[in-house]
Amino acid sequence: MCVPAFRRGCQLAPRLVLVCVLILGCFAVTQAQTFSVLHNFTGGGDGSQPWVGVTMDQAGNLYGTTSVGGLQGGCGGMGCGVVFKLAHRGSGWSLTPLYTFTGGGDGALPLARVIFGPNGTLYGSTILGGNDSFPNGVGVIFNLYPPARVPARVLSPWVEDVLYTFSGVSDGNNPTGDLVFDSAGNIYGTTQSGGYECEDTVYCGTVFELAHNGNNWNESLLFAFTNGEVAVPLAGAIFDATGNLYGTTWNGNGAVYELVHSGSSWTESTLYYFGGPGDGLSPRGGVVFDAGGDLYGTTQYGGANGVGSVFELMHSGGRWTESVPYSLTNGGSPYASLVMDSAGNLYGTSCEGGVNNSGSVFKLTHSGGGWTEADLYDFTGGNDGSCPVGNVIVDPAGNVYGTTLSGGTSQNGVVFEIAQ
Repeated sequence: MCVPAFRRGCQLAPRLVLVCVLILGCFAVTQAQTFSVLHNFTGGGDGSQPWVGVTMDQAGNLYGTTSVGGLQGGCGGMGCGVVFKLAHRGSGWSLTPLYTFTGGGDGALPLARVIFGPNGTLYGSTILGGNDSFPNGVGVIFNLYPPARVPARVLSPWVEDVLYTFSGVSDGNNPTGDLVFDSAGNIYGTTQSGGYECEDTVYCGTVFELAHNGNNWNESLLFAFTNGEVAVPLAGAIFDATGNLYGTTWNGNGAVYELVHSGSSWTESTLYYFGGPGDGLSPRGGVVFDAGGDLYGTTQYGGANGVGSVFELMHSGGRWTESVPYSLTNGGSPYASLVMDSAGNLYGTSCEGGVNNSGSVFKLTHSGGGWTEADLYDFTGGNDGSCPVGNVIVDPAGNVYGTTLSGGTSQNGVVFEIAQ
C-alpha cells in the first residue's frame, strides 16, 4: 500500500503499512545560493526518510521527525520513526534523537511536523500505532517534553505523553497533517481516513478537535467529509482571524474547504473545486494566508504543464475566485504547503523535476502585479539529497531550512540549509 500523494489513482487504505520511497537520478548542478547539508540520516538511531520539514525554536535549533528508522527491527524491520533535535555545535550541527517510537501504544510512523504548544513543549502525531484492535494501529496524538531528571529510556531522553489514541472509523484515523492550537490551547487536526465511507471501502477523512480538560484531552469531530470529490485531507487546517478553519482535500481533483464556527457547531463550505483548464489537480499540501486574506497553496498535478501549480484564492464580495500565479515546469509534484515570509514572498518544494529531476526549492516574489520565480536549489540525488517532500521554513535572516526524503550519503535523506 502507498501514501496517496505518491501516485495518482492510489486508493487510500485505512491502515498504512509501508512508507513509499522515491530514489531519483543523479546529475551535476550549479547554484548561486550557499547550500549546506546539516545532517545525513544513517537509518540507525537518528532515523530515516524525513517526510516533513522542520520547526525552529527561538534559539535557532531545529526539530523534526523521520517517518521510519530508529528502533532496530521495529515496524517490520523499517523502524518506527524518530523525533530529533538539531542544535548548533561550534561551526556545525549536532543531531540528538529526542524520542524513538516503538510501534505500540506510543505510535509509529510520524508523517507530520512537530510543533511547539503554548507550554513550549512539542506536539505531533503518528499515522500508525496506538490501538491494539487494529494490526498496525491507526495513529495517536502525542506531547514530548524533557524529563525532570533521568531519561525515561536510553533511546528516548524526552518523555512522551499520548494525548489521544484513535480508535478506528468513528473518530477518524491516520492523522498526517500539522496540528494547530487555538487561543484557548485546544488542538485541531485532520485525519486522512476514518469518518464516513464515501466510496466503497474508502473513508473520506475528518477534521477533529482535542479539547483540554484538566489532565485529559477529549476528542470531538468537527466535520466528517462525505463527498468523494471533497475528501481525504492530507494536510492540516489553519485558522483565520475570526476562528474559522481552512484546508485542502486530495481525492478526486481536489478542493479547498472552509469550516465556519457558529456556537457549538461547524459548517463546511467548499470554496473551490479543482479541475478547470490549467488550474491544477490534487492539492497535497495545505493553504496559507497573505496579509490581505487571500489563500495560497500548491497542487501536485495539473497546471499549464501538467506537473503541478501554485494557486491563489482571492476573496471579494463574498466569493472566492482562483488564479494560477505559477505553473511548475520540467517536472514538479509539489507535496508540501507553501511558506510566506514577512515580505510576502512564497517558498515551496517539488519532489521531482528541477535540472536533475531530483527535486527543487523555489521562491516566488510578488512584483508589479505578477510573480517572478527563482530556483533556489536543484537537488542532484547524490550526497545533497533527493525529493524534498516537506515544506521549508525561513528564519529571520532569510535562510531556508528543510529536509529531503531520500538521497544523502546513506540514501536516507538529509536536513539542509540554503543561505541567501
